[in-house]
Amino acid sequence: MAGVGGSGSGGVVHDVEALEGVRSIVLKPSESLDDSRFTRIAGADFNDPGLGLEGLLGSFASTGFQASNLGDAIDVVNQMLDWRLSHEKPGEDCDEAELDPKYRESVKCKIFLGFTSNLVSSGIRDIVRFLAQHHMVDVIVTTAGGIEEDLIKCLAPTYRGDFSLPGALLRSKGLNRIGNLLVPNDNYCKFENWIMPLFDQMLLEQSTENIWTPSKVIARLGKEINDESSYLYWAYKNNIPVYCPALTDGSLGDMLFCHAVRNPGLIIDIVQDIRLMNGEAIHAASRKTGIIVLGGGLPKHHICNANMFRNGADYAVYINTAQEFDGSDSGAQPDEAVSWGKIKGSAKPVKVHCDASIAFPLVVAATFARKVHGSKSTN
Repeated sequence: MAGVGGSGSGGVVHDVEALEGVRSIVLKPSESLDDSRFTRIAGADFNDPGLGLEGLLGSFASTGFQASNLGDAIDVVNQMLDWRLSHEKPGEDCDEAELDPKYRESVKCKIFLGFTSNLVSSGIRDIVRFLAQHHMVDVIVTTAGGIEEDLIKCLAPTYRGDFSLPGALLRSKGLNRIGNLLVPNDNYCKFENWIMPLFDQMLLEQSTENIWTPSKVIARLGKEINDESSYLYWAYKNNIPVYCPALTDGSLGDMLFCHAVRNPGLIIDIVQDIRLMNGEAIHAASRKTGIIVLGGGLPKHHICNANMFRNGADYAVYINTAQEFDGSDSGAQPDEAVSWGKIKGSAKPVKVHCDASIAFPLVVAATFARKVHGSKSTN
């Protein structure tokens, strides 16, 4: 009767055969990954006393998860910075000037930088200032807060607070909270006192010599603030256009509203700016274009949409924490932009799912700062 329970020799054979069958399913033979397509996972070696920041940044690509995406972003930004027209074969329709080797070596990738206002409220503003100061980017797009916060910081400081500070308590003290940052109401009063006379002057100039656009207004504000801590000052000085189609959506809008009540007539034409903005991409012509976007919303779409008019950007780096599941453009992956022709299908774009206040300084340390300072910046 032993064989009935399956414990005899026949049952043993059956179990062995079954085990082998299961094993062949669970442990299916692997394809080899030891080729140039795959990177072995390894983190930073802190036993190495000479690791330094450069070694740490270099380890990200092989660390995995978002560290690897950050490593890829560093690589893509360096590709933007290294590209020259001389790397491409001359086209059949090139004129004589375009065939000149010196000219071809001088033509660089056109870099569009976009960021949301909260990043200018934070210390990322100082990194943007560095990029504008050294003319490391060619076009900037931001929101109204990204303009006014830069100017306000020239007049009065922003402070660190806490995410948990109660809104009602802060309201009673005349303090405004941006995440874990605090901005006193007095800062906006100082901003009003500074900007209202400028609006008066701009209104006078409008009637005689000037048609204002958001980018012209921003350039004038950068000129008038005359403060080297301001990225708008350096953008003005280095002739870097700063576009903000939603110029009224913030304290700037409040100031324009108040000015319109007291001294009406100032007109700001957004149509000229959309023509100029799209032209930044269209007229890049034989140049490659690169996109770096911190956060989402308007700056992300405005830059991507402009590049649609040239059949897509050649390089793209997104850094934000937005998710794609609600269908928002803020959370959309780069491949969605490929479907619209905003990023070229041949590009290798990357999104870093991370707070830009953490990720962007690391990217800049391994890319733009190295170009300005050499390897000293990452030692």
